[in-house]
Amino acid sequence: MSTTASEALFARAQQVSPGGVNSPVRAFRAVGGTPRFMKSGAGAWLTDADDNRYVDLVGSWGPMLLGHAHPEVIEAVTAAAARGTSFGTPAEPEVLLAEEIVARTPVERVRMVSSGTEATMSAIRLARGFTGRDRIVKFSGCYHGHVDALLAEAGSGVVTLGIPGTPGVPAHVTADTIVLPYNDPAAVDAAFAEYGDQIACVITEAAAGNMGVVPPHPGFNEHLSRTCAAHGALFITDEVMTGFRAARSGYWEIDGQVEGWQPDLMTFGKVMGGGFPAAAFGGRADVMDLLAPVGPVYQAGTLSGNPVATTAGLTTLRLATPEVYERLSATSSQVQHLVSEALAEAGVAHTLQTAGTMFSIFWGVAEPVADFAGAQAQDTAAYTAFFHAMLDAGVYLPPSAYEAWFLSAAHDPDVDSEPLSRLAEALPGAARAAAAAAR
Repeated sequence: MSTTASEALFARAQQVSPGGVNSPVRAFRAVGGTPRFMKSGAGAWLTDADDNRYVDLVGSWGPMLLGHAHPEVIEAVTAAAARGTSFGTPAEPEVLLAEEIVARTPVERVRMVSSGTEATMSAIRLARGFTGRDRIVKFSGCYHGHVDALLAEAGSGVVTLGIPGTPGVPAHVTADTIVLPYNDPAAVDAAFAEYGDQIACVITEAAAGNMGVVPPHPGFNEHLSRTCAAHGALFITDEVMTGFRAARSGYWEIDGQVEGWQPDLMTFGKVMGGGFPAAAFGGRADVMDLLAPVGPVYQAGTLSGNPVATTAGLTTLRLATPEVYERLSATSSQVQHLVSEALAEAGVAHTLQTAGTMFSIFWGVAEPVADFAGAQAQDTAAYTAFFHAMLDAGVYLPPSAYEAWFLSAAHDPDVDSEPLSRLAEALPGAARAAAAAAR
């Protein structure tokens, strides 16, 4: 597999961008080698600058629910762009997308933003404004974007790159952030016993996906919801990753709808943007109406509710029917089976964990992973060997052991389909490479 063009582009990029990338994990620092510069995507496939073709199991880190360049999404976006790319005024697509989100989830009001980081930052500000309190609770290994106060013991690229602490963030900024172990209700109770009247909110990934996929234990999110209500704090579920991806209504459909709890605020991103920079936060009407211009909590964005981005998101969600989620679930199950079977045959100890249609593998771990400490105990060297063997065979995986794997409706669950055939062919060799590299 030639990588000459990607190597040349990476050399040029490093002269003008820090690390040659615009988001750290893309640099392949955790796995080594040359990052692939992609030039096109179609359905389940990516094509790089050297014309190498890959089965894509990253999906732009989640947004590409329908696959790359879905014809109906492209048609809608092209028509929207032809009408104007940005107005700086309200426009109908943002209203329609907000209505779609409200219809699918328990939120009553929605505010559009441009990134998941903006969504969580704004939700935290709103919670503090609503409660008049400063302290916030988050969980070790949960990642909520690169908000200063939320980078304490975060997952995603922070753990992937082994960054100690949060350089560049003054200590006083995280002084009001209480970091607790995930899936530990006793720790939550202890924190509220000591700081209950000072805590503005608890924020958690609805199902953790940035330390690998670590679902909440049954009743954990319900316990958070009940505890917050008892102490006058707000409960924020971050569904930037899981929203409209883990299931049609997000992970809340799997957890909250079943257990009978509702968050006060939710954050969304990725799938709701259909591959464009779009995100949102929403929640109870009485909380959301504290936002300007109705209330005093200020939040704004020049490109928030962009007509092209909201058109892409609206079209994606309208096409994401129950049948699409059934197909996605079947494909995810098929891929999980293929991967786990190949690793078992090669003698690679592993644990596969799921959250709806999302999944990831913990390498060298034989027991279920419940928290950040468990996730960090995995054998990343085994994953590095596996990653490169799969890449060389034309399968593109997340360049980090701490990330979820994403499939799309364009991946056919039939193992004889071209994408799954390539995956199946690549797996035995990659599993043997992982076994050889395992500590």
